[in-house]
Amino acid sequence: MSEDFELPDDRHLAIRVMAAPADANADGDIFGGWIMSQVDIAGSIIARRRAQGRIVTVAVNAFQFRHPAFVGDLISCYAQVTRIGTTSLTVNVKAYAERYRNHQEIVHLTEADLTYVAVDDQRRPRPVPKDESR
Repeated sequence: MSEDFELPDDRHLAIRVMAAPADANADGDIFGGWIMSQVDIAGSIIARRRAQGRIVTVAVNAFQFRHPAFVGDLISCYAQVTRIGTTSLTVNVKAYAERYRNHQEIVHLTEADLTYVAVDDQRRPRPVPKDESR
């Protein structure tokens, strides 16, 4: 049995996407790799914005699947920068599913911590700007 949640209002909504039949296995569960991809995209959007330019994923520090996702779920990924180093950023991403079966249900699907490195045009590490504004 899943727990009901509310979507967070203290984080940045990075992406929202509908899980489609092409994203599922034969039993109708969404592939974990597809969810991981969405989480990485969400984290990279927030990291790129904060780094003010190109970034690359260098590590998935933690990734926990809490509940399965199904075809028709509306997946929302919320992200927040949790650490800024000299050239790297760590982003925490939480993914939720909005389901509309017999009633609306919001399920906390996954939580992950990913590390990104800011890079220049030659793909060499560069400092993350101290100023958040662009």
